[in-house]
Amino acid sequence: MSALRVALCADFREEKWPSMDRVASELLDQMRRKHADRFKVTPVCPPFARRASSVWPTGRSFTVDRALNRWWDYPRHAQRLASRYDLFHIVDHSYSQLVHRLPAERTVVTCHDLDTFRSVLTPQDEPRSAVFRIATRRILTGLQRAAWVTCDTAAVRDELLGFGLVAPERVSVVPVGAGEGFSPDADEPADRAAARLVAAAPGAVEILHVGSTIPRKRIDTLLEICAALIPTVPGLHLVRVGGSFTAGQERLVHELRLTDRVSVVAFVNERTLAAIYRRAALVLLPSEREGFGLPLLEAMASGTPAIASDLRVLREVGGAAVEYCPVGEVGAWVRAVSALLDERRLDGSRWSARRMAGRVRARGFSWSRFAAQITDIYQTVATLNSEVSSLSVAPYLGT
Repeated sequence: MSALRVALCADFREEKWPSMDRVASELLDQMRRKHADRFKVTPVCPPFARRASSVWPTGRSFTVDRALNRWWDYPRHAQRLASRYDLFHIVDHSYSQLVHRLPAERTVVTCHDLDTFRSVLTPQDEPRSAVFRIATRRILTGLQRAAWVTCDTAAVRDELLGFGLVAPERVSVVPVGAGEGFSPDADEPADRAAARLVAAAPGAVEILHVGSTIPRKRIDTLLEICAALIPTVPGLHLVRVGGSFTAGQERLVHELRLTDRVSVVAFVNERTLAAIYRRAALVLLPSEREGFGLPLLEAMASGTPAIASDLRVLREVGGAAVEYCPVGEVGAWVRAVSALLDERRLDGSRWSARRMAGRVRARGFSWSRFAAQITDIYQTVATLNSEVSSLSVAPYLGT
């Protein structure tokens, strides 16, 4: 039997969602290395066309280009592919508008969280314009039409089912993984690159945050925690990986007198990111909502203890290897960070055991396992389509 042809519909890299890019690249790598005999996977994202931003290079013009590429170029490109592949996999649910142009019965969507759909599912929490809500409904109905939906966590699956969006028999939990490069082992070139980027003073106590600066990441809480710690941790240095602060966050940095205690690092390759994790004392994830919390997994794999918001989804990832604090309660976070830093300084054996517990927990998540579970779903969807096709041409044998 020839390999099934799978079109991998990834994000535009120009949008700079590194976690989504990583899901696509890791899945492609695993499929080509370990499952090429059964599935021929091809990335099919079209080139990103710069129209407005080539003339007026501003944030607003990029937003125009982003909309045109998502809503005009990519759907038309996808429609032309319909007859060339046996299966389609949209690796980011926020691109589910593509399902309307693809054979829905042969399309799989990976849903990482429900944040994209808040304006229509819980409009009181995220009021948006009528145009935005129309676009969101188009994305949501695309997700609902897909043959199969995978979720990174059971928490996201249960939320999806709780809103009655997808039939339970068409949803699977398929956790993502941490790359092989995330480990406590030294990597001298990457470690040197990390040292140059972070540029912290010798002996600094580095607190690390990895992720974007969108509101649900609660960068305000992160900054307030760091400011409150300075009297007892004078060597504190915040390292933030994931691009620049917003204007409002920059003002807060200035107001809290953290300007000289912060290093902002843009998106980096996996080896350098792993080195930044290794050199940190702690990783903080104070988000108010998450779909998985990949930085939590990467921190554990790198041997760096973490403190995260007390969310079901983050407990699902971190288990007992991570400490948890209530969302937004700065005092609780300060106490938790102080306790772990004291443990790091005073109780080496307990600190080593904590690091090992994180590494052991992280071993339960891998891209290899992710890809293997995805292949099972591909095969299921292909079989279902084969059975439907057979039924459609079979003679009627009833009386």
